[in-house]
Amino acid sequence: MCGRYTLFTPPADLEERFGASFEHQPTPRYNAAPGQSLPVITNDAPETIDTFEWGLIPHWAETASGNRPINARAETVAEKRSFRDAYEKRRCLVLADGFYEWQGTSEGKQPYRVTLESDGPFAMAGLWERWQPTQKQTGLGKFGDGGPETETDLVETFTVITTEPNDVVGELHDRMAVVLSPDEERRWLAEGGADLLRPSPDEMRAYPVSTAVNDPSNDSPELVEEVDAAA
Repeated sequence: MCGRYTLFTPPADLEERFGASFEHQPTPRYNAAPGQSLPVITNDAPETIDTFEWGLIPHWAETASGNRPINARAETVAEKRSFRDAYEKRRCLVLADGFYEWQGTSEGKQPYRVTLESDGPFAMAGLWERWQPTQKQTGLGKFGDGGPETETDLVETFTVITTEPNDVVGELHDRMAVVLSPDEERRWLAEGGADLLRPSPDEMRAYPVSTAVNDPSNDSPELVEEVDAAA
């Protein structure tokens, strides 16, 4: 799975790398976690880097408070009701410069940060949705004079697609995020394609980091520093 990642590459470098401009200046993330608003590029606005919440709410959901999947499996994404509409119509690039995986040891789980060998930014394949409640869901009542409205705002969300791991990630976990190569990114936005949802062939590396990353409230540069791995 992909449950945490990083994105602290300077905004100007991200704009140059992805050929898109930020809608709002981003916050550096050393421990990006579900529920946060994070940078994405959608097929709806491919020249803009926007911020959506991590954890998909399907457009047909009755409420925003239900299950919000942070990952979608490449093998079933085209069939599962939660994802198939977005897979056909609403694809995105999830911008990152590393992600975390955990390896079991005799001392507990040791977190590792996985990056490209170049340490440069990359795009994970994702899906996005726009969700807004109907009038019935706002609490207006039969005659429109009910109690205070709830869940009235538009919510834009995303999920990260995962696949089998490459050799580097396979040492840590049995799944990994789909990391697109630069020449696949615009094709993913424009056309999609199951052939793109495969383990990354790019050269990657993994190194151990502090267990402080286990707490999503921790978000500081120290989290990405290499440490000695637990035995």
